[in-house]
Amino acid sequence: MSSNRNTIIRSLHDVGVAAWFGGSLMGAVALNGASKDVSNPLERAKIASSGWARWAPFSAAAIGVHVVGGIGLLLAHQDRVRNQAGVGANSAVKTVLTAAALGTTAYSGVLGAKLAKTAGDDTYTEGGTTPSEATPDDVAAIQQQLRILQWATPVLTGALIVLGAQQGEQQRPQERVRGWLQNVS
Repeated sequence: MSSNRNTIIRSLHDVGVAAWFGGSLMGAVALNGASKDVSNPLERAKIASSGWARWAPFSAAAIGVHVVGGIGLLLAHQDRVRNQAGVGANSAVKTVLTAAALGTTAYSGVLGAKLAKTAGDDTYTEGGTTPSEATPDDVAAIQQQLRILQWATPVLTGALIVLGAQQGEQQRPQERVRGWLQNVS
């Protein structure tokens, strides 16, 4: 068993997913929530869209850093992924959840950009993801999709953090020995 440290790639992986999770959760709770407090209902969706547009480059960087770190960890631990019981399954689930989180993030971005274009200066809304009775149907449909997606990304990225913690536990010496022994049995 190797005791090589992978501090840089592990940090990329963990800091990237932490920023991705934190940014998406803050956006859902604080940014979209606070957009309801804007006194002018014509500006609520625009302000939320503007905030998300400002976050987008940082979110993309966080995702990129996480993916680079994840690939680095897979390469550094490919022997464990193949041979230690439970590590391959965890890695496979993390890969699927990462792809799903990428999908929800990208689709949210597409819908957010569409909302920014569609919600004109005369569009009343309750908030960034909440239509009012006066919101046009096309804008309301986008907002309703965003209302669901705003929670999907933090749930998925939160699960990635939990699975990353599980992988850390799988690296304990006793777990590595147990995993190797279970795989040979």
